[in-house]
Amino acid sequence: MRMLLVEDDDVIARELWLRWQRSNWVAEIAGTLSAGSAALAQGSFDLIVLDLGLPDGDGLAWLGQLRERDRQTPVLVLTARDRVSDRVHGLRTGADDYLVKPFAVDELDARIEVLARRAQLARGDLAAFGALSWLGQEGCAYAAGKRLELSPREFEVLGMLIRRAPRLVPKRVLIDALAERNLEVGDSAAEVYVSRLRRKLAGSGTVIRTLRGFGYVLELEDGEVAKKDRG
Repeated sequence: MRMLLVEDDDVIARELWLRWQRSNWVAEIAGTLSAGSAALAQGSFDLIVLDLGLPDGDGLAWLGQLRERDRQTPVLVLTARDRVSDRVHGLRTGADDYLVKPFAVDELDARIEVLARRAQLARGDLAAFGALSWLGQEGCAYAAGKRLELSPREFEVLGMLIRRAPRLVPKRVLIDALAERNLEVGDSAAEVYVSRLRRKLAGSGTVIRTLRGFGYVLELEDGEVAKKDRG
């Protein structure tokens, strides 16, 4: 499991990181909201543990913005705000769970495990990256809430790119997957469908970058690298 911990208390962050490392959970630490946003821009996480009183802003406002583009990643709020109204507001803003400091680490880990299991079951054939959402069973995909008009093969290629983003999808893997549905697919098929998808994803905040001789990577368009290296 890969987690993002947004927490400015160095002692808490360090102790949790060490504990989770022993459990073979990979955790990235962000001490500010801006650092948390930067981490999310570089890739996806299975779960986010979020403090609310951060040096550069309020965690709930950040959570509300996150939910505008990502409704799937579980978020557990970990905070000293212990009023019932605080918990209600946090859950209604988009938190999947709410734990008050001071807390028992065993309870925190148990809550994380529950959220991770629920997310895995709910995700099924669902995948998301940036403003893109891909629903396998329904056979549809969305960019910022707007449905994309895709052919069956374009839909399949987009699903592979989203599920592995921001990691590389080898060109051979795309070709083999398409060939399973149609024996007449040639080696140029991947390039054809990626080219069509690029046009349809214009303005979505994501780009498909070509790594010549290797394959394709779906990236967020915000970063300078993504803009410069667009294939």
